[in-house]
Amino acid sequence: MDTTRELDPTEATADVDDSETGSIPGDMADFNAKVIAESSENGGKVGGMFEGAPMVILHTTGAKSGKEHVSPLVYFPFEGQRYIMASKGGAPTHPAWYHNLVANPEVTIEIGDKTETAIARVLDPDERAPVWSAVVAAMPNFGEYERSTTRTIPVIALDPPTG
Repeated sequence: MDTTRELDPTEATADVDDSETGSIPGDMADFNAKVIAESSENGGKVGGMFEGAPMVILHTTGAKSGKEHVSPLVYFPFEGQRYIMASKGGAPTHPAWYHNLVANPEVTIEIGDKTETAIARVLDPDERAPVWSAVVAAMPNFGEYERSTTRTIPVIALDPPTG
């Protein structure tokens, strides 16, 4: 199992897995493995820098490898929907998990003690605008991340599967 790591609980989507092989440094993989284990052991609740944050464990299929990748992320609930933001702390590139879900949008999410299938859908600019405004109002670090990069930070809806 390969994992990704957030750098900030409000950033929620930083990813350090940008290598061709999909591997990440051991200390970050260990950190993520501990967050995932803690979440599993405590019904989705974790402490430390993520304490109180709404957590999702995102399972994606590698765009290149086809292997499962697992990322502990903070999600943003808004108007009955769940969103994740591919901010990567304002880095100039998208996180690897973002490329995975664009290539393979059917994902598995763990929230609390529930596991569900979801369809990851990148919001178009018109859909993104009100969600992004709400995200930045609730978690101002996201606004800082977008100001620190030239890219538009993708917002991804985790939609229920259809039919």
